[in-house]
Amino acid sequence: MIPATAATALDFARVRADFPALDQEVHGRPLVYLDSAATTQKPTAVLEAIDNFYRRDCANVHRGVHTLSQRATVAYESARTAVKEHLGARDSREIVFTRGTTEAINLVAASFVRPRLGAGDEVLISAMEHHSNIVPWQLLCAERGANLRVIPIDDRGDVILEEYERLLSERTRIVGITWVSNALGTVNPIREMIATAHSRGIPVLVDGAQAVPHLAVDVVELDCDFLAFSGHKAYGPTGIGALYGKRAHLLEMPPYQGGGDMILSVSFERTVYQEPPHRFEAGTPNIAGAIGLAAALSYLEGLGAEAVADHERRLLDEATRKVLEVPGARLIGSARHRAGALSFVLDGIHPHDIGTILDAEGVAVRAGHHCAQPVMKRYGVSATVRASFGVYNSSDDIEALVRGLHTAREVFS
Repeated sequence: MIPATAATALDFARVRADFPALDQEVHGRPLVYLDSAATTQKPTAVLEAIDNFYRRDCANVHRGVHTLSQRATVAYESARTAVKEHLGARDSREIVFTRGTTEAINLVAASFVRPRLGAGDEVLISAMEHHSNIVPWQLLCAERGANLRVIPIDDRGDVILEEYERLLSERTRIVGITWVSNALGTVNPIREMIATAHSRGIPVLVDGAQAVPHLAVDVVELDCDFLAFSGHKAYGPTGIGALYGKRAHLLEMPPYQGGGDMILSVSFERTVYQEPPHRFEAGTPNIAGAIGLAAALSYLEGLGAEAVADHERRLLDEATRKVLEVPGARLIGSARHRAGALSFVLDGIHPHDIGTILDAEGVAVRAGHHCAQPVMKRYGVSATVRASFGVYNSSDDIEALVRGLHTAREVFS
């Protein structure tokens, strides 16, 4: 881990060296990885934590009395504590391990909202949501005869708060809102939005997938009812994530899935379930993933939240300025507050063609609808190019991106 205080600038050379996947060439060019919003690369500390579990401590958790099982259980539950501390939660029992943000939102929809949702009731989301925060609510609303309402966004990509307040009603059963848009980079005024909903007695779920890697998170200060995030977007492994839920809510929620390890006792007549969080973790969990996630969060904390945010803010500002100097470049989304990602198009060139040309230059970006097709429709485009940043990116990466964009212009001129 790189020791750093929150006010210390990143030692970039040391950070870059922590990510072995970046030390390679693609098509004969040094790899420039600008797709962190899709998934981040993993530092050595995470790789070693996972490797150590499989080499030394590989056993199932909660069930065994032998030494390896005991060590695995301690490591797994210590990972839960690490997530709790990173999110600023009060109690480790408020942390449920999931496969990621998608499963966490589905869990809340199925176990918390379904019993409260009737015909004519409403679920409120925003127009910038990832499909993971749209489709579960569509399925649930269709099942229950409820209505999905959508907070509009303006041309800059900011939510229209006056419309948000107007849409909150006595029929609203939950607000599901992203903190940071994966397609636009918009940072929503999440504290204000939560307070507004709570003033009317409405619970709020926060999609924190793009927030946790870039921002300091304190769920108690936010006062959100739920917050979901994915490990793989925060320098951790794929297939692991977590749901924070207020303890009172989790205690009221029925199990999401049935099976081993979520029970106290089973008979053919009756099953007694464990208390949360284990009630929601049926079957053998992703033990190695949880351990790797804890290592990733520890790595981020070692860098310091302010140092990370400052580094990425400067990169985003520089990339915005330089991309817009490319002839025909047009930004999709220019919200007042942004983080993590820059989404744009080049007039006359399809984003997939740009992505292919950039790949030939060794530059990895995402080209497509970013699992946010309603956002694309809002801006009248089918897809965008998205360059997204992590702690391992630098001005040199931005220069490589811009050179590749000029190459694309030349190819299609």
